[in-house]
Amino acid sequence: MSDQMDTEKARASAWFRELRDQIVGAFEALEQSHSTGPFADQPAGQFDVTETTRASADGSDAGGGLMSVMRGGRVFEKVGVNVSTVYGTLGARAQAAMAARKGLPGMTDDPRFWASGISLVAHMQNPHCPAVHMNTRMFWTPHGWWFGGGSDLNPCLEYDEDTAHFHAVQKTHCDRHGTEHYPRLKAWADEYFYIPHRGRARGVGGIFLDDHNSGDWEADFAFIKDIGQAFLPAFTPLVEKRRVDAFGAAEKDAQLVHRGLYAEYNLVYDRGTKFGLETGHDANAVLMSLPPMAKWV
Repeated sequence: MSDQMDTEKARASAWFRELRDQIVGAFEALEQSHSTGPFADQPAGQFDVTETTRASADGSDAGGGLMSVMRGGRVFEKVGVNVSTVYGTLGARAQAAMAARKGLPGMTDDPRFWASGISLVAHMQNPHCPAVHMNTRMFWTPHGWWFGGGSDLNPCLEYDEDTAHFHAVQKTHCDRHGTEHYPRLKAWADEYFYIPHRGRARGVGGIFLDDHNSGDWEADFAFIKDIGQAFLPAFTPLVEKRRVDAFGAAEKDAQLVHRGLYAEYNLVYDRGTKFGLETGHDANAVLMSLPPMAKWV
């Protein structure tokens, strides 16, 4: 492993932690500023932060991170913001998946890996506020490095203007790196966040990319940073607008049913969930994306 790659990995890991700090601070500020409307009389939520670890077969250090979870706040019913940097050797199933997806020869000869990233899922108190997911990451093996991630909006009550705003901010940040990116990443998100057994998407889409390596690490790192930086301006204005809207039992029921879709997708299809569990990362951190309550009809 070159000294340059060591430096690049350290920079990526530091950026994901910096983005985590920005988002945690912004979400706690939303809680503090929520003084009218439903749930305003509840105490403002704060994040509980715990260290996470990755288990290795021989007991050696395999990395870890921070799990930050807020429950029962004024705005957020449950939100998790996780950041981690893990490393070690890939098991047989993970080796096969990597070889198939990335076309990597010789994974069994040197199955070392390193991965760092941030993952966020927010489930809201008010059903007029959309749930949201965001993830950005860097993955390395002796065969190369790849970036991935994106964000997608998951409202149970859809507003066309909210969807348009979310996508417009994503497009603006993608366009800084070439106008060809947003249409491709939007289409990729539409395909990736689709639930085949329900015949529908889990939300109103966003952007998604995986296995991204243009050959220029600096350019790719700048791109993944912009995808992360798009998140707060795309999402928080929607929360600020909708968090005071009145709702009744019908809206809350719709929210719980929609959360069932989210749980189904993450447990059945999401590659990040499967990778985290198969590589021994903290199960609570991997599954923090699941909603606090859901309903099936």
